[in-house]
Amino acid sequence: MAPGAARRVSVLPEPGPGLARFVAERAAAAVGGGRFALGVSGGSLVELLTLHLPPAVGSCPAAPARWLLAFCDERLVPPEHPDSTAGARLLPRLPGPGPRVLAPSPGLSPAAAAADYAAKLRQAFPGEDVPVFDLLLLGVGPDGHTCSLFPGHRLLQEQETIVAAITDSPKPPPERITFTLPVLNAAKAVVFVATGKGKAAVVKVCIQTPPPIHRKPSLENPLPAARVQPHSGQLYWILDEAAAKELTIPVENSIL
Repeated sequence: MAPGAARRVSVLPEPGPGLARFVAERAAAAVGGGRFALGVSGGSLVELLTLHLPPAVGSCPAAPARWLLAFCDERLVPPEHPDSTAGARLLPRLPGPGPRVLAPSPGLSPAAAAADYAAKLRQAFPGEDVPVFDLLLLGVGPDGHTCSLFPGHRLLQEQETIVAAITDSPKPPPERITFTLPVLNAAKAVVFVATGKGKAAVVKVCIQTPPPIHRKPSLENPLPAARVQPHSGQLYWILDEAAAKELTIPVENSIL
């Protein structure tokens, strides 16, 4: 783990409600500084938030109007397509007035979409070479991918660009844009959410494989999710019992 980072592993019978309460509490703590900057990755995580976040936010003093919501990756499909993250059902269900939303512009080529989205992020985070989010919510695939960063892909070595284009995703659709590791590792807090027995093996590798003392690319864990180690922030894993079944380390039964 990166120097100064803290990690917690929580196993919950139903991760959704606990995750939603955690987001609401983080939002309440952050808006004292003016806003709450939240990044969300795509996939099943959005569906989980759609179900559980709106009621948790409804009782939160930090109204979504004081949030900045960005998407950590996006499939380059029309907004109405079921694979679209930005077009998901989460936003209409949040109590109004809703958050300020940063989303990729539709209809652009991968390279243009990545450049456009990076420009939006820099405008939203003035004076920061790398945007610093209060909280990033990420998933992990059975292959260890997170956002649209896949094992063995050249984007794992990207250190200059904050949003990268991918045209050869091993998981359809092939054209996407994604936050790069520098953005993920700059966050104040990162939460991985994993559920189901199909994630158990990769969860164990990500959590229980110690990071190299010397951060040479040749020594890095090949799994993208394992390379998310916030430089000065906190790292959380929220799991259900099936996803945690192969862990041999102590875990908590609460995220709050």
